[in-house]
Amino acid sequence: MEKTAFMADEVNDQVEEFEEEIIDPPEIDSKYRMIILAAQRSKQLQRGALSRTDIDTRKNKPTRVAMRELAERRVNFSFTDANEEEEKKASAATKK
Repeated sequence: MEKTAFMADEVNDQVEEFEEEIIDPPEIDSKYRMIILAAQRSKQLQRGALSRTDIDTRKNKPTRVAMRELAERRVNFSFTDANEEEEKKASAATKK
């Protein structure tokens, strides 16, 4: 009995941590970027990620769910600059 109570408390703690997550994504500046982000989120949903919106996932395709999540600003993401990526690769190559 004590073991199940402990497990329930642990699950409740994990749910509270998830609810406390601050979601503040940047503005999406082009429709092409939105399509790429929606495709990436759609893959996550197809692999079992939980939807962050109240849309029925059984009646809507993962791509539609992902686009709704992005429109409602419920998914965190960040943009990486091509120059930043090159700098990271260069610094990794010099460390070797």
